[in-house]
Amino acid sequence: MSLLAVGLSHRTAPISVLERAAVGADDLPKLLDELLDHENVAEALLLSTCNRVEVYAVVDSFHGGLADVSAVLARHGGWDVDDLAGHLFVHYAGSAVEHLFLVAAGMDSMVVGEAQILGQLRAAYATAGDLGTAGRVLHELVQQALRVGKRAHTETGIDAAGASVVSEALADAAVALGGLRGRRALIVGAGSLAALTAARLRGAGIAEIVVANRTPETAHRLAGTVAAAGTPSRAVGVDAIPAELTAADIVITCTGALDTVMTASMVAVVPRPLVICDLALPRDVEPAVRKLPGITLIDLERLAERLRGAESGGSIAAARALVAEEVRRYLAAQRSAEVTPTVTALRRRASEVVDAELLRLGARVPGLPAEVRAELSRTVHRVVETLLHTPTVRVKQLAEGPAGSSYAEALRELFALDPHPVPG
Repeated sequence: MSLLAVGLSHRTAPISVLERAAVGADDLPKLLDELLDHENVAEALLLSTCNRVEVYAVVDSFHGGLADVSAVLARHGGWDVDDLAGHLFVHYAGSAVEHLFLVAAGMDSMVVGEAQILGQLRAAYATAGDLGTAGRVLHELVQQALRVGKRAHTETGIDAAGASVVSEALADAAVALGGLRGRRALIVGAGSLAALTAARLRGAGIAEIVVANRTPETAHRLAGTVAAAGTPSRAVGVDAIPAELTAADIVITCTGALDTVMTASMVAVVPRPLVICDLALPRDVEPAVRKLPGITLIDLERLAERLRGAESGGSIAAARALVAEEVRRYLAAQRSAEVTPTVTALRRRASEVVDAELLRLGARVPGLPAEVRAELSRTVHRVVETLLHTPTVRVKQLAEGPAGSSYAEALRELFALDPHPVPG
């Protein structure tokens, strides 16, 4: 069994493709079940964010696993597998571990170093755990990835400025509006991204925040949090969006809807300059809105273009070095763990041989005093333990290297060992 990572991201696919591949909360259980229905997939986790859709799977074979995962992603997005292939990235074994660690550290994000990915990965892991699609391998791997991500964020300073897709979008909006202080904002959506947006707007001195959401309770909860922090805020239903547009200076949309929330005809009647930040995938705002006079549309496509190649600085290099070392340690530990059954089998074989010889000795010398028999047993076991100590320690050390499995294989061949005996 090996780890396979297959997916699409802002690095490999345009936003229009990512939109079709995006997996909503309602579709996630179905896709995870579909992945496990394939014979080559033993475990699966699916991570879908505003700039990536990727599957981490434990598979029997590379080619079979890749075919199975690609087929599920293609069916979900309505593509032929061949049409999707050009947008996919594929990582296997150690490369897949490295990719996940880089993702968790925010090193593969549109805004390098953003911390939101940790929460998104944690949520994807929880879902896979709840649905039973993550087993021992993914449990251990993702827990380690989350630890690595936390280390990168706390020890290297890559997110010292608190950069995120939200902060970058609001920075562009501030330029377009000549500042955010004293402006009125409409947030469409009330999830974690909306909460982060509200916090950023409060920090920028926004005058009022209106929260629109399909679920009134969620909208009221976020509006209440904002108001309690000292910024006037109220909640409305999505049917009030057209009316609220006329009073807003900036709109931020971040829903999980699969259909368009804001149409060009809805925005066209707004009688004032307006900045709209569409941070949703699939997008909430019709692309045609970009062509309307007096409207500035800042979406993921525009942000990706501006941020492409922006990675730089010593903190980035430090984070990459940290991830590389964590990957090395993880793979070494995995290879060492793989040889443990062989070492256990070797010790079991030695113990069986010693016990058999002591039984034969007892049969040949039945009158041997008990204290002599006990001392002989201790002596023989001590000799065997001494002989086995160096090779067992050494094989574990050698197993941490790239060719480690060959040493365990040699032990199995030399001593005819079965590291996985059938219980009697």
